[in-house]
Amino acid sequence: MRKVRLGRTGLMVSKTSFGALPIQRVSFDEASRLLNHAYESGVNFFDTANAYSDSEEKIGYALSHVRDKIIIATKTGTNSLDFVKKNLDESLRRMKTDYIDIYQLHNPATLPSDDIYEFLLRAKEAGKIRHIGITNHRPSIAIEAVKSGLFETLQFPFCILSGDKEREIVELCAKEDVGFLAMKAMSGGLITNTRAAFAFLDTFPNVVPLYGVQRMSELEEWLSYEENPPAFDDEIIAGIEKQREELGADFCRGCAYCMPCPQGIEIWNAARISLLIGRAPYQDFMTDEWRGKMNLIENCTNCRKCASQCPFGLDTPMLLKRELERYNELYKKLR
Repeated sequence: MRKVRLGRTGLMVSKTSFGALPIQRVSFDEASRLLNHAYESGVNFFDTANAYSDSEEKIGYALSHVRDKIIIATKTGTNSLDFVKKNLDESLRRMKTDYIDIYQLHNPATLPSDDIYEFLLRAKEAGKIRHIGITNHRPSIAIEAVKSGLFETLQFPFCILSGDKEREIVELCAKEDVGFLAMKAMSGGLITNTRAAFAFLDTFPNVVPLYGVQRMSELEEWLSYEENPPAFDDEIIAGIEKQREELGADFCRGCAYCMPCPQGIEIWNAARISLLIGRAPYQDFMTDEWRGKMNLIENCTNCRKCASQCPFGLDTPMLLKRELERYNELYKKLR
């Protein structure tokens, strides 16, 4: 397994790394199978979060016996100092460890208050955390965080759909020696060309992709690309252009930072339903339950709370109305 120096942390992490959000959807034993197979195949970096229900517990359950041989990153919200303290203690307990390699502030709207950052420094001095990182979906906050010098890593969305602004952030991280962790490598499941996704990210030497894994077949696919990396050739470039053309620019990435909706609309799925139907077994979305979820869009008051919170600047109410029309058309055709 190839290794990448993760910025000034000095940590050498596997180029193909494990995003542990999806394992909250499988049993403890299945999660253990996935995590241990990844480790035995050379993956040494595992990313999770306190908010990912039982993901941290599953990492502790599966990998505590090799704790000194792996690198763990987790995340905390920044609601308050007490909240951060509570999350750190919980994360240590859940993962059966006395230290966390990279402790990340999870998508804050601003850089952290002095009391929170000072607490992280004290936790670092005490050996509870080794490096301080940050995640974000907002380019302006990401750039500010990198330039501040406060953080050793940045986790940010980066994939074949990314544009010049995202590439500038990758380059800035390289310049400032900040480790770059690529989340949303498959854009929440909307990207279907895994070879193109892998080959694109592989062209950036300072980028560590976090591939979310829920099934053994998915893990084996990423491992096969690591063993035989696909060349970034004309075929791959054509695949990237096809994915960009299919998805366009105004699609919902499914990050869910627009939630909750005052009207109970499941925005992060409803605003991209036509794309999901085209990329998954469509029968899953033709149920009475899903029809009821989509019909909630009719209750939208255009309060624009969702749009104000969208890190990609999307007109979310417009997307919801468009997707309801598309869904109704597909429902009549496919039901």
